[in-house]
Amino acid sequence: MTNPVQGANVSQLEAIWIKHAHHEPMHAVQTAQIVAGEGIKGNAEYGARRQVTIIEREVFDGLPESIRTSVKPSDRRANLMVSGVPLVETKGRVLQVGACKIRILGETTPCSRMDEACPGLMEALVPNWGGGAWGEVLSDGEIAVGDPVSWVG
Repeated sequence: MTNPVQGANVSQLEAIWIKHAHHEPMHAVQTAQIVAGEGIKGNAEYGARRQVTIIEREVFDGLPESIRTSVKPSDRRANLMVSGVPLVETKGRVLQVGACKIRILGETTPCSRMDEACPGLMEALVPNWGGGAWGEVLSDGEIAVGDPVSWVG
């Protein structure tokens, strides 16, 4: 994860992860192609209903120290990590990531896979959309770590 302006209130794409098959590790990438109505090219969820999953850096920064020191954000198994844009109660809103748009369709509910990564992670992520959000891709394009993120409208 990079954050070129340490300590500043920057809204940006912090990380991108792709899983090539279900139950396989998440792979960090610097750029990804996203396709409207499909998701992230090369990701196991390509063409599925949950085209993209998104988590907040601030949520991970706020986890209890006992969990934060034993888990990586990629253990959450989301595709994108953003900072500076709260995800809580955003169903129906459109998030712009670089030049691409993603409509949030719901909350990503933490599951038992979180506790496989770190006991207690699932419970820690339950409140206030801590597990992040999922959505559908509205526009094609390439996204890159460091791209600006913002709510449209």
